[in-house]
Amino acid sequence: MKILAVETSTEYCSVALWQDGTVSERCELVGQKHSEVLMAMLDALLKDAGIKVKQVDGIAYGKGPGSFTGVRIACGVAQGLALGADVGVVGVCTLQALAGASGKDKIIAALDARMGELYLAAYERRNGEWTEAIAPCLCKADVAPALAGDGWFGVGSGFSVAGEALQARYGKSLCGIDAQAVPQASAVVRLAAGEFARGNAVDAALALPLYLRDKVALKTSERNA
Repeated sequence: MKILAVETSTEYCSVALWQDGTVSERCELVGQKHSEVLMAMLDALLKDAGIKVKQVDGIAYGKGPGSFTGVRIACGVAQGLALGADVGVVGVCTLQALAGASGKDKIIAALDARMGELYLAAYERRNGEWTEAIAPCLCKADVAPALAGDGWFGVGSGFSVAGEALQARYGKSLCGIDAQAVPQASAVVRLAAGEFARGNAVDAALALPLYLRDKVALKTSERNA
C-alpha cells in the first residue's frame, strides 16, 4: 500500500510517503509559506520514489488542531489530491501525531494555541494501540484537565510557552519534556496506515479540519487588557 501524507499545522511543512511500511519524508521550517512550498515538496518526494500521485492508494493529512491557515491548507491539498487520484482520505489529529512520534507510551501533547491558551490531549499506548486519556481540547495551562498516574512525558510547543504552568499542573506525573517536538507527516502517515488497513478512510469531500477554537484573534480592548 502507498499512502501520501501532508502536515502543515505549525511553522513546519512536511510531506511523507508510506510504501508497505517504509516511510520517506521531507520537512522544512517555512514559517507562513506553506502554500508556496508544499506542492514542490510533494513533487520532489514522489519523484524520488519514482511514482505518480495517481499510483497512491490513499491520502493522509494532519487535520489539526493548529494554525488555522495551515490546517486549511492541509485539508484542501488532501481533498484535491484524493479527488485527482480517486482515493479515500484519513485525517490524523496533530496531537496524536506528536504522541506517535515520541517513542513513549504515555504522552501529554500540547501545542501553543496563542491567546494564552493551549491545544492539549493525552494518550496512552496499550498493546500497540493509542487510547485517549484526555480528548483534544483548548485550555489554559493552569486549568488543563486532570490526569491520573505518573510516567507521563510532555511534548510540543505548549511546554515551551507554558512549561512552568504545565509542570505545576501535572507535578510529579511528568517524567520528562520535549518542548521542541512538532507534528510531522511521517507520524501522520504511520497512524493513518492503520486507519486505512481497518477500512476507515472517507471520501475526499469529508476531509475536514479539527479547529477546537472559533475565535481566532483578540479584540483591541482584550489585547490592551
